[in-house]
Amino acid sequence: MAAIELTTENFQDTINNSPIVIIDFWAAWCGPCRSFAPTFEAESEKHTDIVFAKVNTEEQQEIAGAFNIRSIPTLMVFRDQVILYAEAGALPPAAFTQLIEQVKSLDMDKVRADIAAESNEK
Repeated sequence: MAAIELTTENFQDTINNSPIVIIDFWAAWCGPCRSFAPTFEAESEKHTDIVFAKVNTEEQQEIAGAFNIRSIPTLMVFRDQVILYAEAGALPPAAFTQLIEQVKSLDMDKVRADIAAESNEK
């Protein structure tokens, strides 16, 4: 499945209605973003059970601002509406594949319990 473009109009629905969403924050002028694009696209073809999405930070400044995107490319991974990963920098293909496999294999009940325990400590 090809990556979809996220906008302020479809962002929340995409996150809320998709078990796993991997977002590439990018811009047309960004060399590393253009270099990472084929890796992102190749993984989207392999993992049709995941929504791969792109946010053009020039056109969607509201979304980029909401997530405090300061450097691109930035990858962000949501699973069950929980942000599991948010890092700037393009990943090499093997590392990106490994990240996807780790996200798929997570026990989300444990993740939610850990988040609840952490928020209770504050």
